[in-house]
Amino acid sequence: MTEKADKTAQAEPFEGEERRGQDRRSDNRAVVDRRSGLDRRRGPGRRRSEDRRSAEEGEMTEEQFAFLQAINEYKEVNKRPFPSWTEVLDVMHALGYRKVAEAGDIK
Repeated sequence: MTEKADKTAQAEPFEGEERRGQDRRSDNRAVVDRRSGLDRRRGPGRRRSEDRRSAEEGEMTEEQFAFLQAINEYKEVNKRPFPSWTEVLDVMHALGYRKVAEAGDIK
């Protein structure tokens, strides 16, 4: 046996105060965000996507959100993480967009 292992084996038992209180991790209450007072735990499968959060907070119009959802659906159905511009145009046509006016200046 080495000297280090010998010292470990001969160590005196712990003589301090034991902490055997209630385990805080077993508390099943929902976490409340103190800044807003809202319940942050939404349960399994209830987490809002970044897109949905942006739309709900007014950072995105309904039209923009519908377009984004359509593109995401297209990518999922066709297993295409990066659709081409032609495919994006096809999605726009599927949503009902048509050219009805002359092209204007791009800002």
